[in-house]
This record gives sequence, C-alpha cells and structure tokens, in this order.
Amino acid sequence: MDILPAIDLKDGKAVRLSKGLMESAKIYSDEPWQVAKRFEELGSKWLHIVDLNGAFAGEPANLEQIKKIRENCNLKIELGGGIRDEETIKMYLELGVDRLILGSIAVKDPQFVKDMAAKYPIAVGIDAMNGMVAVEGWAEVSTMEATTLAREFANAGVEAIICTDISKDGMLCGVNVEFTESIALASGVDTIASGGVKDINDITNCKTNGNIAGVIVGKAFYEGTLDLEEGFKAL
Repeated sequence: MDILPAIDLKDGKAVRLSKGLMESAKIYSDEPWQVAKRFEELGSKWLHIVDLNGAFAGEPANLEQIKKIRENCNLKIELGGGIRDEETIKMYLELGVDRLILGSIAVKDPQFVKDMAAKYPIAVGIDAMNGMVAVEGWAEVSTMEATTLAREFANAGVEAIICTDISKDGMLCGVNVEFTESIALASGVDTIASGGVKDINDITNCKTNGNIAGVIVGKAFYEGTLDLEEGFKAL
C-alpha cells in the first residue's frame, strides 16, 4: 500500500477544503513546491495534486505552480482537476506528470477514459456523496451509484481508481474503509482511499483491509494529526 500526500491548488496556493466547499479553503502555503519537497524528504514516493480551480473551470488553472512542483521534486506525480481532453493529457505528460486523474469526464464519457487508458497512464477519480457520484468539482451530485461507475472500468486498463467520500473529506473523521473496499471489489482495479484520514490508525486500517492499494493524506499532515514519517514506517 502507498501513502500519497496531497497538495490541493487554489489560486496558486496549497489549500485544504472541508467537504469540497471552495469557500472553506484554508491556505497552508504560498509556495506549494516547498510542500512537495518536504513530502519527498519525509520519504514519500508519490504526490497527489488536485487543481481545484481547474476542476470547476474544466481546464488547467494552476499550470505555473504545477511546473514549479515538477521542477523541484523527484516524486511520482498524479494530477487531477479539469482534464477533459487528450491535448491536456499530453501536455501534462510532456510536463513530467506521471499519471492523470479523470473524474467528471469518466461519468459523462466513459469510453473516452477507456480510450485514453489504452494509450496513457490514467487513473479514474470517483467522488461520492452518500454513495452517489459527484461531478464538476463536486458541485453536482449525479444519479449514478459509485459502484456502478467503478464496474464500468473493470478490465479497462486504468492504473488506479481514487475514491473520495466527500462527506469525510477534510474533516479528520476517519476513512470510509467500507466504501473504498466496495469500489475495489466492484472494479478489480487498484483503489486508493481519499477523504477523512486523521491519524496512524487510518493508515493501519487501510493497510490491514487488504483491498486498498493506497491512501491519500491531506489535512492530517497539514494540521499535524498524522506524523507522515510514522505513516511510512507503518507500511
């Protein structure tokens, strides 16, 4: 299992939201690349980046900060937020991003995601509220069940599914292990848990589950409720 520390970008700054609400943004750094460097020093192999402005705009919106992060660390980077076409995927890969996360487009055009996964390193982002898929930066909740969407990408060539329980995101209230496991079992794809990580117990719970391939750590690091070094050692 991997731990993927997260940087959420809003207006060029590293922030965290609560339950995906943009107005809840708390700024943690004006220089996100320095945060990425710190994750590398602590022993991380991966970095999870979300372009929050991009997720709402439907196009890249924090490109300069993403370039700075790539130039200043050797972490593998997975990136999501506003990626809706092949040109954007190719642009980010040329920039040195290792894996792209397709979210809203996975609901609206699953065949596009499958086509892209056949050519590029793609992860699918499944974000849900009460088990129902949310799209457009979580601004809209669809009528599709998250597990139904997960089954759509079984044997589709995607590298991973990142599933977020929005109700827990940024709340430091514990990971929804059952929800993550349901996505993993429905898809048969490596599934990464996102939302709610508070402390080392969440890392341990995800690891012992056996069906969870990774866990994203955000606010728990920024607020100091999880010692990342301890987390990496627990793996």
